[in-house]
Amino acid sequence: MNSRTFLRIMLLSGLAIPFASAAALPDTEKKKIESLISHLESLKGSKFNRNGKDYDPATAAKFLRGKWDANKDSILTAKDFIAKAATKSGTTGKPYLITLKAGGPQTPCADYLGERLKELEK
Repeated sequence: MNSRTFLRIMLLSGLAIPFASAAALPDTEKKKIESLISHLESLKGSKFNRNGKDYDPATAAKFLRGKWDANKDSILTAKDFIAKAATKSGTTGKPYLITLKAGGPQTPCADYLGERLKELEK
């Protein structure tokens, strides 16, 4: 192997390492995301509104886990999860809303989860 080939191999190997590690979701962020979803799932009596239709907490959690999985390559932090998976419909652009109790006000899901994330990070 000549020095030029060796240099190319070393250069390509060195470039691959940062990209491989950048694509991996850190365990701390994964735990935060799961905590956010589990928190929504535990909100008995709440409603998750997506595209004008209300869903129970278990259905909302299942949907958000699916959206997280579908966007896993671009979600590297809990903030990414909120921005890319839990803010709005990718189809209609309508914001996801959460109602914590019957007759209560609707809150943008991104705002609610953002506050919850701040609590988790304290």
